[in-house]
Amino acid sequence: MILAQILRAYQQWRRYNQSLRELGRLGDRELSDIGITRSDIPRVAWENSER
Repeated sequence: MILAQILRAYQQWRRYNQSLRELGRLGDRELSDIGITRSDIPRVAWENSER
């Protein structure tokens, strides 16, 4: 049970970091095209990691 929770948290952390990297590579114009600003990146990445 505890191991499963640790595994889920680790997977969520990895998805969060991957989203941060991918969104961070985009330029401001590209971010604007998808409707977010650079300051929105952590929130959007976290929301994506919870899926």
